[in-house]
Amino acid sequence: MAIQRYRPLSLLDELQREMSTLFHSPALESSFNSEEWSPAVDISEDTDRFVIHADLPGVKSEDIEVTAENGVLTIKGQRESNKQENKDNYRRIERFSGSFIRRFTLPERADLDNISAKTRDGVLELTIPKSAEAKPRRIEVKVDE
Repeated sequence: MAIQRYRPLSLLDELQREMSTLFHSPALESSFNSEEWSPAVDISEDTDRFVIHADLPGVKSEDIEVTAENGVLTIKGQRESNKQENKDNYRRIERFSGSFIRRFTLPERADLDNISAKTRDGVLELTIPKSAEAKPRRIEVKVDE
């Protein structure tokens, strides 16, 4: 009977090889051309507003559409890329292009009529104020003696 040497990292090596082949598959490479993509967002809440930052590098402001309806905020648009093919040299472009859409369900206290949107350096900032009646109110707790 042959004794096998224990290699605790062999499973990690195998996983790394499998992941490497996955990311070099022809199916994945074709998806880099023009598909739907999903921009990354950061969402924060202050006492009087919600703020959403969406990363939209390469998207022109006129290609961004923001709507709010029935408590759902929708951000959609499109990013174009220049497609070039060089016959003598291999060229790979990994910038995602195509359309995107992100939807967010807003809480009831969101003031949909006063949402503001601005873009700077490829980042879309949406400010959603809270309704006045929805702001937290401090309630004094009395001691019953």
